Amino acid sequence: MHGLVFDIAHSLAGSLVLVSFMMLYQDRLYALLNTFALHAFVLALSVAWQAYIQNAPHLYVTAAIALVFKAIVIPVVLHRVIVKLGIHREIEKVVGVGFAMLAGMGLVALSMVVMLRVTAEADPLAREDLAFALSVVLLGLLMMVTRRNAVSQVIGFMSLENGLVLAATGAKGMPLVVEISVAFSILIAFIVIGIFLFRIRERFDTVDVSALDRFRGERR
Repeated sequence: MHGLVFDIAHSLAGSLVLVSFMMLYQDRLYALLNTFALHAFVLALSVAWQAYIQNAPHLYVTAAIALVFKAIVIPVVLHRVIVKLGIHREIEKVVGVGFAMLAGMGLVALSMVVMLRVTAEADPLAREDLAFALSVVLLGLLMMVTRRNAVSQVIGFMSLENGLVLAATGAKGMPLVVEISVAFSILIAFIVIGIFLFRIRERFDTVDVSALDRFRGERR
């Protein structure tokens, strides 16, 4: 039974890494949003399982927040933002998909090597979950730096935050007040980012952040 508990926890955390690769592969905004919703859903399942095996009821609140806000509310709102702004459906990338996937695999390997060595004395379940969580964080960062579209960068930021939540819950959870404050911080950041997107669209008629560089160059 103990081994089965570990297997399920590791399968859910590993699935989150797999979905992160799926997000990195997407070249359409709608597909990326749908994949992010799946990412949040897998996170909610992982956190709920951690709540069960740790006997930590407060983690069910974290799972519910991830399910309601990240898997449902935020993707729906971003869908509407894309429609309202008339954003191009194709995502402009800095590098090709193949290079990004290879870089992602390298980051995952680095995460495993570094985290498993650093946490050699930690609980086996926490060690591997932290390694998976660091992989999700680094893949989120990779998506942010390899995409030019501001919406896809926002999604990369939120997937990065999903990795932080996975790390916190895998390390025997965190206080409920911290979880709630993080959730509200992300919600506020989401509102601010939404306003930022509207301002970019209004000023430059695009959400491609390279337009900011061109504008800055013209003013010199």
